[in-house]
Amino acid sequence: MIKKVTTPAGDPAWLVTDYDQVKTLLADRRLGRGHPDPDNAPKFTDSVLLGKPHQATAEEENERHTWMRRMLAPSFSARNMELLRPRVRRLADDLLDDLVRQPQPADFHEAVSFQLPVLVICELLGVPYEDRETFRRWSEAMSTLGDRRKSEEGFTNLWTYMGELVERKKKEPGDDVITRLIEGTPPGQEEVIAQLSAGLLFAGHETTVAVIDRGVMLLSINPDQWDALSKNPNDIPNAVEEILRHRSPASQRPEDSGMPRYAMADIEIDGVRIPSGDLVLLGIDQANHDEIRFPQPHAFTSREANPHLTFGHGPRFCIGAPLARVELTEVFGALVTRFETFGLAVDVAQLTLRTEQLVGGVAQLPVRWTDA
Repeated sequence: MIKKVTTPAGDPAWLVTDYDQVKTLLADRRLGRGHPDPDNAPKFTDSVLLGKPHQATAEEENERHTWMRRMLAPSFSARNMELLRPRVRRLADDLLDDLVRQPQPADFHEAVSFQLPVLVICELLGVPYEDRETFRRWSEAMSTLGDRRKSEEGFTNLWTYMGELVERKKKEPGDDVITRLIEGTPPGQEEVIAQLSAGLLFAGHETTVAVIDRGVMLLSINPDQWDALSKNPNDIPNAVEEILRHRSPASQRPEDSGMPRYAMADIEIDGVRIPSGDLVLLGIDQANHDEIRFPQPHAFTSREANPHLTFGHGPRFCIGAPLARVELTEVFGALVTRFETFGLAVDVAQLTLRTEQLVGGVAQLPVRWTDA
């Protein structure tokens, strides 16, 4: 289904929600973040993230994207992420050790969901973990939806920080992604490396934090699935795919929403012509609940086939998907093998939502448990 909608910023857009249509457009190189006239392009939000597009033709954007993937693919390959798995499990176990020392209920969001992805992405990129609270503030400011100034300040601060880190690593290289980007990029591209690194730092923790929280909520309100995983931890990977497919039980996102992209040429899909320059919202959530692809789509259950589009599809499939899957399988594997019971200490309706943040999620996640 394709229909005209109005974005949160008040501009017109095309919303696409049919699974096959969304999948097709995700792989279409004529759809991207570039626009010939960014200042006058329709906007999705007032945030610096997913707000105004950058100026680029389809050819320029695809060249840049190809370069980026070529630079990052080795570091984030499925093979390298598998080698990282034992380290991620040790980190998850250590964080759960810290959690159980706290009185119940304890805030799982702060103790585990936030800490684990930040620890991992900091180690991969070569970012000092002790700076986490500083770049956390900047990340949250950068993804603020309703305050353009605050969003731009957060982005500028994070970009400046990464630029300073790039300069330090030129003098003191390490075994990390930022060093490899420096070594593989011609001199004079430090700003590009800093911007790319800032994006990796943001994406490498914000989205995974929200998914870990979502999984805890889903398992809490579906105790039969918790029991099934406790008896058969080998099914954790299937449960993770279902967590990735689902919306958060606490979500209040409008139905008329989606991933914003711009038509960089005229595009026709199923008889509908989308003119070049128009804003297109790819309804990933809606596609992930397509009844044809996912029988009983609102049920949270183990599925043999789960071709969700959460990580995208085609040449722009999320490069961080293998890392996210390792983190998610290890944290939920640690949970179901360590605790006999585990879940929310309050009703989902009582959770405080991060409604002003692009990624959304919750501010706290109070939980209770009993040891296995």
